[in-house]
Amino acid sequence: MNENDKLLRLQSKLKYIFNDTKLLKMALTHKSYAYEQANPTYDMYNERIEFLGDAILEHIISDLLFAQKPEMAEGEMTKKRAAIVCEASLSSAFKRIGGQEYIYLGKCEQNSNGKLKDAIVADAFEATLGAIYLDGGYDIARDICLELLDKEIKTVLNGGTLNTDYKTQLQEILQRHGNVKIEYILQKEEGPEHDKSFTIDLFFNGTKIGEGTGKSKKQAEQEAAHQAILNGGENLGN
Repeated sequence: MNENDKLLRLQSKLKYIFNDTKLLKMALTHKSYAYEQANPTYDMYNERIEFLGDAILEHIISDLLFAQKPEMAEGEMTKKRAAIVCEASLSSAFKRIGGQEYIYLGKCEQNSNGKLKDAIVADAFEATLGAIYLDGGYDIARDICLELLDKEIKTVLNGGTLNTDYKTQLQEILQRHGNVKIEYILQKEEGPEHDKSFTIDLFFNGTKIGEGTGKSKKQAEQEAAHQAILNGGENLGN
Protein backbone atom coordinates (compact mmCIF):
# COMPACT_ATOMS: atom_id res chain seq x y z
CA MET A 1 0.00 0.00 0.00
CA ASN A 2 1.48 3.36 -0.98
CA GLU A 3 1.48 6.35 1.37
CA ASN A 4 -1.48 8.11 -0.25
CA ASP A 5 -3.64 4.98 0.02
CA LYS A 6 -2.53 4.52 3.62
CA LEU A 7 -3.49 8.05 4.60
CA LEU A 8 -6.76 7.83 2.67
CA ARG A 9 -7.72 4.68 4.54
CA LEU A 10 -7.23 6.39 7.91
CA GLN A 11 -9.19 9.42 6.73
CA SER A 12 -12.06 7.07 5.89
CA LYS A 13 -11.94 5.71 9.45
CA LEU A 14 -11.85 9.26 10.84
CA LYS A 15 -14.76 10.20 8.55
CA TYR A 16 -12.86 13.28 7.46
CA ILE A 17 -10.95 13.98 4.24
CA PHE A 18 -8.07 16.43 4.67
CA ASN A 19 -7.55 19.36 2.38
CA ASP A 20 -3.86 19.20 3.29
CA THR A 21 -2.73 15.62 3.92
CA LYS A 22 0.72 16.87 4.97
CA LEU A 23 -0.89 17.86 8.27
CA LEU A 24 -2.10 14.31 8.82
CA LYS A 25 1.29 12.85 7.88
CA MET A 26 2.97 15.18 10.38
CA ALA A 27 0.46 14.23 13.09
CA LEU A 28 1.23 10.53 12.60
CA THR A 29 5.02 10.91 12.52
CA HIS A 30 6.88 10.07 15.72
CA LYS A 31 10.17 11.87 16.16
CA SER A 32 12.04 8.54 16.12
CA TYR A 33 11.03 8.24 12.46
CA ALA A 34 11.89 11.85 11.65
CA TYR A 35 15.33 11.52 13.24
CA GLU A 36 16.18 8.66 10.92
CA GLN A 37 15.82 11.11 8.04
CA ALA A 38 18.44 13.68 7.11
CA ASN A 39 18.32 17.02 8.94
CA PRO A 40 14.96 16.65 10.70
CA THR A 41 13.00 19.80 11.53
CA TYR A 42 10.10 20.42 13.92
CA ASP A 43 7.56 20.32 11.10
CA MET A 44 8.54 16.74 10.26
CA TYR A 45 7.11 15.13 13.42
CA ASN A 46 4.13 15.54 15.69
CA GLU A 47 5.25 17.16 18.95
CA ARG A 48 4.16 20.71 18.13
CA ILE A 49 0.83 19.73 16.62
CA GLU A 50 0.24 17.32 19.54
CA PHE A 51 0.70 20.30 21.90
CA LEU A 52 -2.07 22.10 20.01
CA GLY A 53 -4.30 19.02 19.92
CA ASP A 54 -3.96 18.55 23.68
CA ALA A 55 -5.33 22.07 24.26
CA ILE A 56 -8.17 21.56 21.76
CA LEU A 57 -9.07 18.25 23.42
CA GLU A 58 -9.28 19.80 26.90
CA HIS A 59 -11.43 22.62 25.47
CA ILE A 60 -13.82 20.16 23.82
CA ILE A 61 -14.27 18.01 26.92
CA SER A 62 -14.55 21.04 29.22
CA ASP A 63 -17.22 22.49 26.94
CA LEU A 64 -19.09 19.17 26.94
CA LEU A 65 -19.04 18.83 30.73
CA PHE A 66 -20.09 22.44 31.28
CA ALA A 67 -23.02 22.14 28.87
CA GLN A 68 -24.27 18.66 29.82
CA LYS A 69 -23.63 18.65 33.56
CA PRO A 70 -24.84 21.98 35.01
CA GLU A 71 -25.07 20.37 38.46
CA MET A 72 -21.41 19.34 38.48
CA ALA A 73 -18.96 21.39 40.56
CA GLU A 74 -15.61 22.55 39.18
CA GLY A 75 -13.62 19.95 41.13
CA GLU A 76 -15.76 17.09 39.86
CA MET A 77 -15.57 18.38 36.29
CA THR A 78 -11.78 18.43 36.61
CA LYS A 79 -11.76 14.77 37.69
CA LYS A 80 -14.11 13.70 34.91
CA ARG A 81 -12.11 15.56 32.28
CA ALA A 82 -8.85 14.03 33.53
CA ALA A 83 -10.37 10.54 33.32
CA ILE A 84 -11.64 11.11 29.77
CA VAL A 85 -8.44 12.62 28.35
CA CYS A 86 -5.96 10.30 30.09
CA GLU A 87 -3.34 8.40 28.12
CA ALA A 88 -5.13 5.05 28.41
CA SER A 89 -8.42 6.54 27.22
CA LEU A 90 -6.95 8.25 24.16
CA SER A 91 -4.87 5.22 23.24
CA SER A 92 -7.88 2.94 23.50
CA ALA A 93 -10.03 5.23 21.35
CA PHE A 94 -7.38 5.56 18.62
CA LYS A 95 -6.75 1.81 18.59
CA ARG A 96 -10.48 1.20 18.14
CA ILE A 97 -10.21 2.60 14.60
CA GLY A 98 -6.81 0.98 14.07
CA GLY A 99 -5.05 4.34 14.28
CA GLN A 100 -1.89 2.80 15.71
CA GLU A 101 -1.29 0.99 12.42
CA TYR A 102 -0.75 4.31 10.62
CA ILE A 103 1.87 5.84 12.93
CA TYR A 104 5.30 6.40 11.38
CA LEU A 105 7.92 4.99 13.77
CA GLY A 106 11.68 4.73 13.72
CA LYS A 107 13.36 1.36 13.99
CA CYS A 108 14.17 1.85 17.68
CA GLU A 109 10.45 2.13 18.53
CA GLN A 110 9.39 -0.58 16.09
CA ASN A 111 11.70 -2.98 17.90
CA SER A 112 10.60 -1.93 21.39
CA ASN A 113 9.27 -5.20 22.84
CA GLY A 114 7.07 -5.59 19.78
CA LYS A 115 4.37 -3.44 21.34
CA LEU A 116 3.51 0.16 20.56
CA LYS A 117 3.48 2.26 23.73
CA ASP A 118 0.17 3.77 24.81
CA ALA A 119 1.92 7.13 25.20
CA ILE A 120 2.84 7.18 21.50
CA VAL A 121 -0.69 6.23 20.43
CA ALA A 122 -2.27 8.81 22.75
CA ASP A 123 0.06 11.51 21.43
CA ALA A 124 -0.89 10.54 17.86
CA PHE A 125 -4.57 10.92 18.81
CA GLU A 126 -3.97 14.44 20.11
CA ALA A 127 -1.79 15.35 17.14
CA THR A 128 -4.42 14.07 14.69
CA LEU A 129 -7.04 16.15 16.48
CA GLY A 130 -4.75 19.17 16.16
CA ALA A 131 -4.34 18.46 12.45
CA ILE A 132 -8.11 18.23 11.93
CA TYR A 133 -8.55 21.52 13.78
CA LEU A 134 -5.99 23.26 11.58
CA ASP A 135 -7.43 21.76 8.40
CA GLY A 136 -11.17 21.94 9.05
CA GLY A 137 -11.80 24.15 12.09
CA TYR A 138 -13.01 23.70 15.64
CA ASP A 139 -16.54 22.42 14.95
CA ILE A 140 -15.34 19.54 12.78
CA ALA A 141 -12.57 18.70 15.25
CA ARG A 142 -15.09 18.68 18.11
CA ASP A 143 -17.55 16.39 16.31
CA ILE A 144 -14.86 13.88 15.34
CA CYS A 145 -13.32 13.96 18.82
CA LEU A 146 -16.65 13.32 20.54
CA GLU A 147 -17.41 10.43 18.20
CA LEU A 148 -14.01 8.83 18.73
CA LEU A 149 -14.27 9.19 22.52
CA ASP A 150 -17.97 8.38 22.78
CA LYS A 151 -17.41 5.11 24.66
CA GLU A 152 -14.97 6.67 27.15
CA ILE A 153 -17.18 9.72 27.72
CA LYS A 154 -20.27 7.61 28.42
CA THR A 155 -18.34 5.33 30.77
CA VAL A 156 -16.95 8.22 32.83
CA LEU A 157 -20.22 10.21 32.95
CA ASN A 158 -22.09 7.09 34.07
CA GLY A 159 -19.72 6.69 37.01
CA GLY A 160 -17.56 3.94 35.52
CA THR A 161 -13.80 3.75 35.33
CA LEU A 162 -11.50 3.36 32.36
CA ASN A 163 -8.08 1.78 32.23
CA THR A 164 -5.76 2.63 35.11
CA ASP A 165 -4.99 6.35 35.43
CA TYR A 166 -2.77 6.55 38.49
CA LYS A 167 -2.57 10.36 38.47
CA THR A 168 -6.35 10.66 38.78
CA GLN A 169 -6.50 7.89 41.39
CA LEU A 170 -3.88 9.61 43.53
CA GLN A 171 -5.50 13.02 43.14
CA GLU A 172 -8.83 11.62 44.32
CA ILE A 173 -7.13 9.96 47.32
CA LEU A 174 -5.29 13.10 48.40
CA GLN A 175 -8.19 15.50 47.86
CA ARG A 176 -10.49 13.62 50.23
CA HIS A 177 -9.11 15.80 53.02
CA GLY A 178 -9.38 19.18 51.34
CA ASN A 179 -7.19 21.24 49.06
CA VAL A 180 -3.69 19.91 48.49
CA LYS A 181 -0.68 20.88 46.38
CA ILE A 182 0.42 18.14 43.97
CA GLU A 183 3.45 18.87 41.79
CA TYR A 184 5.14 16.80 39.07
CA ILE A 185 8.64 18.18 38.52
CA LEU A 186 11.00 17.10 35.75
CA GLN A 187 14.32 16.12 37.32
CA LYS A 188 16.22 14.46 34.50
CA GLU A 189 16.11 14.12 30.73
CA GLU A 190 18.48 11.59 29.17
CA GLY A 191 19.23 10.00 25.81
CA PRO A 192 19.35 11.15 22.19
CA GLU A 193 16.62 13.44 20.87
CA HIS A 194 14.75 10.59 19.16
CA ASP A 195 14.89 8.23 22.15
CA LYS A 196 14.73 10.29 25.35
CA SER A 197 14.00 9.08 28.86
CA PHE A 198 12.36 11.38 31.44
CA THR A 199 12.48 11.23 35.25
CA ILE A 200 9.75 12.99 37.22
CA ASP A 201 9.60 13.63 40.97
CA LEU A 202 6.15 13.87 42.58
CA PHE A 203 5.63 16.22 45.53
CA PHE A 204 2.64 16.35 47.88
CA ASN A 205 2.47 19.58 49.92
CA GLY A 206 6.21 20.03 49.40
CA THR A 207 7.22 16.45 50.31
CA LYS A 208 8.48 14.00 47.71
CA ILE A 209 6.22 10.94 47.63
CA GLY A 210 7.09 9.32 44.31
CA GLU A 211 9.44 9.11 41.36
CA GLY A 212 8.85 7.78 37.86
CA THR A 213 10.78 7.26 34.66
CA GLY A 214 9.35 6.84 31.17
CA LYS A 215 9.79 7.51 27.46
CA SER A 216 7.42 10.48 27.75
CA LYS A 217 6.75 12.99 30.51
CA LYS A 218 3.17 11.70 30.78
CA GLN A 219 4.36 8.13 31.24
CA ALA A 220 6.88 9.22 33.88
CA GLU A 221 4.17 11.13 35.76
CA GLN A 222 1.93 8.05 35.75
CA GLU A 223 4.80 5.93 37.09
CA ALA A 224 5.48 8.47 39.85
CA ALA A 225 1.81 8.49 40.87
CA HIS A 226 1.71 4.68 40.81
CA GLN A 227 4.75 4.51 43.07
CA ALA A 228 3.15 6.97 45.49
CA ILE A 229 0.00 4.83 45.69
CA LEU A 230 2.04 1.66 46.25
CA ASN A 231 4.05 3.44 48.96
CA GLY A 232 0.99 4.28 51.04
CA GLY A 233 -0.92 6.88 49.10
CA GLU A 234 -4.13 5.79 50.80
CA ASN A 235 -2.78 7.20 54.09
CA LEU A 236 -1.18 10.40 52.81
CA GLY A 237 -4.31 12.50 53.20
CA ASN A 238 -4.90 11.44 56.78
